[in-house]
Amino acid sequence: MMHRSLIVSLLAVLSLAAPACSKDAGSTTKPEPAAAQSAKQDGAHAPSTVKPGSHEDWCGEHAVPESQCTRCNPDLIPAFKATGDWCAEHSLPESQCLKCNPGLKIVRPPKGS
Repeated sequence: MMHRSLIVSLLAVLSLAAPACSKDAGSTTKPEPAAAQSAKQDGAHAPSTVKPGSHEDWCGEHAVPESQCTRCNPDLIPAFKATGDWCAEHSLPESQCLKCNPGLKIVRPPKGS
C-alpha cells in the first residue's frame, strides 16, 4: 500500500512539471538550435495581436512563426494538410519538419518587420 501511494505522488509531481504547451510528448528530439534557445529568452509565445510574419510573430518554444505553430494551435493542421504541406510521420508541416529536412532553416524575421 505504501508503494502505491508513493507512485501516485510521484506521478502527480511529474504531471505538474510537464511543459504547458508541449503536445509532442514521447518524441525524441535533438537539442534545440541556438536560434530556438535565444527565441525562448525573448518570450515563449507571441500575443494574438501581432502581425503575422513580423518579428513579434514567433513561437519561442518551437522556433517557428506563432501564426503557423501547429503544436501550439492544432486548429491550423487542416490548412497545412489541405495544401499538401504535412509530414504525417512527425505530425508537423513538412515546411517545418527538421527531421525530414535537416538542412531547413526557419529564420525569425528581423525586428521592425
